[in-house]
Amino acid sequence: MKCPFCSHPDSAVVETRVAEEGAFIRRRRQCLSCGKRFTTYERPDVSFPTVVKKDGRRIDYNRDKLQASFALALRKRPVASAQVDAAIEHVEEQLLTAGVREVPSSRIGELVMHELRKLDKVAYIRFASVYRSFEDIDDFKLLVDEVRT
Repeated sequence: MKCPFCSHPDSAVVETRVAEEGAFIRRRRQCLSCGKRFTTYERPDVSFPTVVKKDGRRIDYNRDKLQASFALALRKRPVASAQVDAAIEHVEEQLLTAGVREVPSSRIGELVMHELRKLDKVAYIRFASVYRSFEDIDDFKLLVDEVRT
């Protein structure tokens, strides 16, 4: 593994741990040249379905987009990053176990809404108001009433 500090090509593994209930492996490494330590993560290389956008375009699945959606909805909310990571893992697990080659972006949106509703009601309403493209305040009120019950 190349050192992120000095770009030396060799490092030694100092410590290895299983993280997130076995979803990936966390390794502490030390550069053999500069001696600095850094962390790497190993995940299984899996093939996610292609995402079909509303306009018909097909794009590769991008975990960063999913993380950004969660981050935006949960901005300034009291939710631990471990909970967010677990929610993202759950969405990805559902995408993988669906066994399809293509998935509509609307399906991913529904999965995100489901996870956000479990994590934080305010974040859920934030995401849903944008995702569902509310036209007026009555749509918003219906969603808030739904969450209250």
